[in-house]
Amino acid sequence: MSSHLSHGLGNDPVQPDWPPLTDTEVTDIVGPARVVWRSPRPLSAAAVVERSNRRLFVKRHHTSVRTPEGLAEEHAFLRHLRRHGAPVVEVLDATTRGEWTYEVHSAGVGTDLYRDALSWSPFRSPAHARAAGEALARLHLAAEGFDAPRRQVQPLVASFTVFASDDPQAELERYVEDRPQLAKGLADFPWREDTRRALLPLYDELAPHLPGLTPLWTHNDWHASNLLWNEDGSVATALDFGMSDRTTAVHDLATAIERNTVQWLQPGFPVREPDALALLDGYRSVRPLRPTESKALPALLPLVHAEFALSELGYFHGVTRSAENTRLAYEYYVGHAEWFAGESGRRLRDLCGVSGAAAHG
Repeated sequence: MSSHLSHGLGNDPVQPDWPPLTDTEVTDIVGPARVVWRSPRPLSAAAVVERSNRRLFVKRHHTSVRTPEGLAEEHAFLRHLRRHGAPVVEVLDATTRGEWTYEVHSAGVGTDLYRDALSWSPFRSPAHARAAGEALARLHLAAEGFDAPRRQVQPLVASFTVFASDDPQAELERYVEDRPQLAKGLADFPWREDTRRALLPLYDELAPHLPGLTPLWTHNDWHASNLLWNEDGSVATALDFGMSDRTTAVHDLATAIERNTVQWLQPGFPVREPDALALLDGYRSVRPLRPTESKALPALLPLVHAEFALSELGYFHGVTRSAENTRLAYEYYVGHAEWFAGESGRRLRDLCGVSGAAAHG
């Protein structure tokens, strides 16, 4: 068993889903090189490697998770962002070896202040939250004009289709039917009943605002550990576009608030309200929200987690075959929605809604 541990779905380190990258392996991909740091993120094997005094980032996926065609979708988005001035890494190569798909990027500029932090760990300060909001807004401005269709069906993508539709129940049935591993993973859970009980009432609050939301390719995993930082506390580079897809700008903003300011791994799920306000204020200082987006934001917050939770569930059931993580992903699908319907979740939604309304006042 490998001594390299990864982050799991809780606070304790776990054995990784995939074997770590080795020096021999990266040499086969990029030429003579050595691994200088291995990522603890659990859903792939990734490392910073050194070749001829230059640092590169190499990431390996199983072909059941990412094919070259699946990678090409996010790489096209990254190239568009770079052409339009966004501080993202450069795509250098993508290749396959047997059952593995590899991608090679530049390492990015800036300091990885959060590289050992668990995903969804909070910002170190409201100043970091504000800087992250500003950077997200600039990314959305750079994303305009990238008109690729939604991504092909594949695991671990944070899409926005079910609760963006006029009939979420019918769309959810299609979503599950298109993903046989997910369908098998859901077989032992009351997912239709729980969706009607916990998520559809939240959708009813969002539905009136959907027609005013413009489609946009977005990051969909904007949290502190996916950013590199300058010494002045600003964002230097945005990383990890593996979950990117065509959603909407305010969906991406809601995801950033949900993942960075609710401490899901702590009992009671405490909320860092100053960070939520700072992130939102930073975003609006660069890209003011349209009135429809401001109204949609608090209604989106309880739903942005849903499709990624389902995607994770299919991955854990059909790819890594972890019954425990499948169960946790289902609890994430239902439990986050339930939390947002409760007192603490309502308070965060009200806070974002009042703050958004004040910006138009």
